[in-house]
Amino acid sequence: MVADAPLAAAAPFNDIASKVSAFLVTARVSAKNGITWSEFGMLVAALVRLSVETLDATKTLTGDEKRAIVLEAVGVLFDSLAVMCVPYATYPFWYIVRPAARALVVAIAAGTIETILPLVRKS
Repeated sequence: MVADAPLAAAAPFNDIASKVSAFLVTARVSAKNGITWSEFGMLVAALVRLSVETLDATKTLTGDEKRAIVLEAVGVLFDSLAVMCVPYATYPFWYIVRPAARALVVAIAAGTIETILPLVRKS
């Protein structure tokens, strides 16, 4: 699976910044030759789960602050890798739809948080 290497890179770290940073660097390296939208979706889901698992144990942040951190990480992932999913011939069109696509991915990630949170708390 495309998210295995980024998740493995993030595993040794304890804090959210280090985990997300390791995940993003490894995801960029893994996607250097391009990725599909399906693989990008797997990376988003893996990043959301990693972030939720890490932040759920944090008691110093409110739920809204935790959500903002997760969505910021998803936004950074989108900014870093989404262009690698786009065929070169469609780049002009991509730059027109990119803001709407980013907003859609972040909105989907926000819904994913609500789905993943009960699963994380059960395990």
